[in-house]
Amino acid sequence: MILLDSSILIELFRKKEKDKTLFYSLAKANKTLCISSITYYEIGIGNRKLHIDYWEKLSKNLRIIPFDKDCSDNAISIYLDLLKKNKMIDLADILIGATAITHNIPIATLNEKNFSRIKDLEIIK
Repeated sequence: MILLDSSILIELFRKKEKDKTLFYSLAKANKTLCISSITYYEIGIGNRKLHIDYWEKLSKNLRIIPFDKDCSDNAISIYLDLLKKNKMIDLADILIGATAITHNIPIATLNEKNFSRIKDLEIIK
């Protein structure tokens, strides 16, 4: 199973040639793809009318991992660690990274610069 960051889905929406996206490559490799409930929220609020139908169909085929108390506890630890190191990243990225760590799922992202700051997060390259 692979947790997809929002950047993977945004690339899929933007590129005309879907077969040239990381999403397509991961799906073609027969990987089980999932997203955090945080990613579902991010895409939901940022989705343009042009992509609403596409997103609704796509999201039905993705497992959505909930953000629960364990995720929250991990997010707090990540936040405090990044704050101490003065290497803060977006809150949504912390929550998504915490979801991946909590559920022991590697993450696929096009934003490796930020996610690589999260200790113990396995990033698909």
